[in-house]
Amino acid sequence: MYHVSFNGWEANLNLNPVAIEIGTFKIYWYGILICFGIMLGLIYTWMNSASYDINSNNFTDCVIVGMVTGIIGARIYYVLFNLDHYINDPVKMLQINQGGLAVYGSIIGGLLGGCAAAKWRKLNIWATLDLGAMGFLIGQCIGRWGNFFNQEAFGSETNLPWGMISENTNNVAVHPCFLYESIWCLFGFILLHFLHKYKQKYRGQVFLCYIVWYGAGRAVIEGLRSDSLYLPFRIFSIPVRVSQLVSLILLITGVILLFINRKKGDEWYVKNFGREKNISENPG
Repeated sequence: MYHVSFNGWEANLNLNPVAIEIGTFKIYWYGILICFGIMLGLIYTWMNSASYDINSNNFTDCVIVGMVTGIIGARIYYVLFNLDHYINDPVKMLQINQGGLAVYGSIIGGLLGGCAAAKWRKLNIWATLDLGAMGFLIGQCIGRWGNFFNQEAFGSETNLPWGMISENTNNVAVHPCFLYESIWCLFGFILLHFLHKYKQKYRGQVFLCYIVWYGAGRAVIEGLRSDSLYLPFRIFSIPVRVSQLVSLILLITGVILLFINRKKGDEWYVKNFGREKNISENPG
């Protein structure tokens, strides 16, 4: 049980990370919120798959595969950058119920598995990535609230009115980084939804905008975090946060690809994305 309050707020919240407990069996709010986020993302993709020229049933297969590989990727990513904790007791690497999942590992694993499934189901990879990016944003927006119930993924000390205080923050006000990322993903979802509906010019554009948007926000938010994973070595004698580095790579890569694609002609779009620039008038 955590007792949570905020700077400038009189209200105090009592949070129990466990939602359901039957004997030794426990279901945590973190898992419930992750599942809820996945379900909302899946519902959105089902409802909008036709506008991406994607078969919803085949896309569901991609989601199922991506969920499995996403969990595996999230665990591998976390373990790789916490080897000191696991090297002497490798069995702990499999104890996923003890915590230790990384969002970027989930994204990488989910994308690899989802793309493989898309290839198997003969879906256009870029269109699948576009639709999948929207699902990711919904899942990340909702799922981050699991960190709130666990009182984790927070940042350094702050005097801001929304600074969060609990036993896990050593009773000092800290940045609620999970909240920042949740809001950032919500705005990203809204922007990319309307980009697809009114302005998308080629398959892959929504996905590239997603990695730019998420990479930019995560690079800043990660700089506030107090529980970041670090590279096992320093660059120019500077400790480097893994997720911040990955975010910057995604941001730069996405910006470059968006710029290159903007300069290409109609023939290149048709060759690489299978449709004319104005996808609303040329449905695949």
